[in-house]
Amino acid sequence: MKYLSVTEYASLHGLNERTVRNYCASGKLAGAFLTGKTWSIPQDAVLPPKGKHAVRISPLLTRLREEQAVHLKGGIYHRTQIDLTYNSNHIEGSRLTHDQTRYIFETNTLGITSEAVRVDDIVETINHFRCIDLIIAHAEERLSEGLIKELHRLLKTGTQDSQKEWFAVGEYKRLPNEVGGIDTSDPKHVHADMAALLKEYNSIQHPTLDDLLGFHTRFERIHPFQDGNGRVGRLILFKECLAHHIVPFIITDELKMFYYRGLQHWPTIPGYLRDTCLTAQDQYKALLDRFQIKY
Repeated sequence: MKYLSVTEYASLHGLNERTVRNYCASGKLAGAFLTGKTWSIPQDAVLPPKGKHAVRISPLLTRLREEQAVHLKGGIYHRTQIDLTYNSNHIEGSRLTHDQTRYIFETNTLGITSEAVRVDDIVETINHFRCIDLIIAHAEERLSEGLIKELHRLLKTGTQDSQKEWFAVGEYKRLPNEVGGIDTSDPKHVHADMAALLKEYNSIQHPTLDDLLGFHTRFERIHPFQDGNGRVGRLILFKECLAHHIVPFIITDELKMFYYRGLQHWPTIPGYLRDTCLTAQDQYKALLDRFQIKY
């Protein structure tokens, strides 16, 4: 997919650059994302129709953005950053504790530890915080290959993997891989498989939890990246819950094996994954109740 700068997109559509930047910042150009202070816009991004009504934002998303903007400690944004980052990384083998993850978020330091710590665990923890900020900023945006690739780029930047020429940070895999002993999409088919998945998913006007879980399982079976698919997939799940007024959820270590079983048996026994995610959703609802956020 080709990306344009604000200047190029404005020229292509006969708009002024300020209007295009406003469209990007408000999520009205699907797939546009920030790299530093520069917007990258898919060449085929469709202009929003004139007079389009504003998207209704959930109380949770509103609170997350408010707390993020003022760097509030001890709120739902603070708790979500730590819990989602710790659990999603821990599922994939990170050795950092919950307290160490919290310390990195709060102080940008690791704190005192008596055990050796892998540098990649620290780097990917910091990167995951940035990924959560990205999905909060672009929550209402239509899901696109560009946004998914940007999540992977953010997650893996600065890791040992990023130094491998064949790894392709922020791009689809170049070498075949498998997950749980199951073959995944061949590298040469990944783009077509992802495009078909997104086209089908984005055609659903009001996605349900089952629609999100169906997307998630197909994403994981495509396994579009060389590594980091699980974390990117769970970030997408959280984003889409925010977008469609579904209470988000965090898969904890206690739910990990049930989560894996659910992925393996969807869609023949959808109740496995659905019940696991509903349990995780109940846990997040308890947090929303504590912080007095409606859902």
